Amino acid sequence: MQYRKLGRTGLYVSELCLGTMTFGGKGYWENIGKLSAADVETMVGMAFDSGINFIDTADVYSEGESERLLGGALAKLARPRDQVIVATKVRGRTGPGANQVGLSRSHIFHAVDASLARLKLDYIDLYQIHGVDADTPIEETVRALDDLVDSGKVRYVGFCNLPAWLAMKAIAYADFYNLARFVSAQMYYSIASRDIEREVVPVAQDQGLALLPWSPLAGGLLSGKFDLDKPGPAGARRTSFDFPPVNKERAMAVLKVMRSVAESMNISVARVALAWLLTRPFVTSVIIGAKTSEQLADNLLSTSTKLSSGHIEDLDAASALPGEYPGWMVDRQDRERRPAPTALV
Repeated sequence: MQYRKLGRTGLYVSELCLGTMTFGGKGYWENIGKLSAADVETMVGMAFDSGINFIDTADVYSEGESERLLGGALAKLARPRDQVIVATKVRGRTGPGANQVGLSRSHIFHAVDASLARLKLDYIDLYQIHGVDADTPIEETVRALDDLVDSGKVRYVGFCNLPAWLAMKAIAYADFYNLARFVSAQMYYSIASRDIEREVVPVAQDQGLALLPWSPLAGGLLSGKFDLDKPGPAGARRTSFDFPPVNKERAMAVLKVMRSVAESMNISVARVALAWLLTRPFVTSVIIGAKTSEQLADNLLSTSTKLSSGHIEDLDAASALPGEYPGWMVDRQDRERRPAPTALV
């Protein structure tokens, strides 16, 4: 297991992060997973034993049950607190009230205390806004997060699922007023959906943000169990919960190459998907989740899976984004600035 800096901070996180969306299974989250307390303790223990020091959850996962189960597992495993990095999120609805949702100062302050209680922790290492709240000015959200850092309830702050322009607006506001700035961007990114390479990745690279891909297997679509021109297997997450959206036609072409690489290396298709993400220079930690110990064990092997340069080239070509304006114009004009190679005499 390798460790990488969390953006501009001095904090190091494992290159794989254990995701907890499969913990609990309350409500519609049952479509994703319904691991019990014993299962959760086993999974978290496996992750720690492999070298993972980074765990990600959210207050809305299984209506708070994911945080409760994670908190219980952490208490039982009793790892030193400064060796565990816990991330959670705020934004989603946590109750029926008009203010029990969003990114207002009011909801953020209530939500962080509720998360701390469920997790049985004194502080959260990385507190992330879970998306856009169009009803709350981003300035209010940034100031509320800064107050949480000052209070000691939160160490660092990050965002999930923001468009690049809004993330940059929040960062600029934080910088101007010397407030806690985002250190990470948790975004959907997989070899089948490389959309964030257009705008979000350049912002992350320019601003020194850690990039944390969620759903690296595209909701199980890249697990190797699916033929996209046939019905999905019974019991598979993607069969009952077709999320996140993927261009199926392009994904079929990507899966064909992935299967070829997997067969040549005698590994799973899922490991190919994760290993490819780990080759991306802008990726800090890939968030993996599993329903079974066997799935988790296979995912963990991705850190020791080394794709050849030829395999990477084939996977890059099969999954490349189609040209889109103004990107293709930027690329064209950038070539005019590069000097032609000088011939060696």
